[in-house]
Amino acid sequence: MSDRVFQRAGCARPARLLAAILASLLLAGCAAPREAATPAAAGAAALAASPPPAQTAAPSPTVTLTSTATPTPTATLTPTATPTATLTPTATPAPTPWPTPDGVARQVRLPILMYHHLSDPPPGADRYRRDLSVSPAQFEQQLAYLHAQGYQAITLYDLLYHLTQGAPLPDKPVILTFDDGYRDNYDNAFPLLRQVGFTATFFVITEVASQGDAEYMTWDQLREMDAAGMDIECHARVHEYLPENDDERLVWQVLGCREAIEHEIGQRPRFVAYPSGHFDDRVMAFFASDNYWGGITTQQGALHSSDALFQIKRLRMRNTTAVGDLAELLAFEE
Repeated sequence: MSDRVFQRAGCARPARLLAAILASLLLAGCAAPREAATPAAAGAAALAASPPPAQTAAPSPTVTLTSTATPTPTATLTPTATPTATLTPTATPAPTPWPTPDGVARQVRLPILMYHHLSDPPPGADRYRRDLSVSPAQFEQQLAYLHAQGYQAITLYDLLYHLTQGAPLPDKPVILTFDDGYRDNYDNAFPLLRQVGFTATFFVITEVASQGDAEYMTWDQLREMDAAGMDIECHARVHEYLPENDDERLVWQVLGCREAIEHEIGQRPRFVAYPSGHFDDRVMAFFASDNYWGGITTQQGALHSSDALFQIKRLRMRNTTAVGDLAELLAFEE
């Protein structure tokens, strides 16, 4: 087309038209990269969006670890608690170690008072019941006298350690013992002993305690007394003349008494008071063979020897024993 044609049409010159065409081409070329960048931007956006799924997946191992860790300490703690519960009863008996004799022969004069009933005899009581009864009022006076005179109540264990190993004793020791395990010992003697801070030894017949005889102390009462510092020892399984027991019966007496006290109180008895004071060499040997440490008699006396631990003597307290009589007993000399 000639310039005139362009001029007639009112158009720009060819050079201007060419410039316009080039500009159009340039604009088309620039638009292509912009469109090509769109997928890249989408990919970047997709990558930017990818971390959240990855973060969402990350808690999975965390949850797994948490659930795995939780049972582990639980399983560890449970068995740890079990042995603790098992060890407690084992440690409860805590037996006193046997005082291995040091080979030195010893003697000591020490009053051991022997009580039975601690109550007023009932109307119509026979002479034995009357003789074996000390009233609560008498007992309170006797305890007051002992306390005022500076006596200290000790145990048979203290005596044995002194005789076998020379363990020291207080200046004025005294041992209080009660035979048979009567209920009035708990009702009347126990509160008065606690009132003055004295301990005492109670020799119990285990069969009557187990049968719940109302005249005798129960195991619950004996446990309470043991927890308060009283000493619970053996008076045989049943109250019989032990020298007449055959071997089988004697084993039943010795083991039965010891096992009952050990089971019910949690402490192993180490002393026996022979029922009615009857014993012989065979009876002593049976108790010694079961690792008893000493035997307590009803023989009147206060002198004790390291070579006669199964023949320990006592001083009988009677219904007629007033405070003046007690003073004489405390000074008893063989």
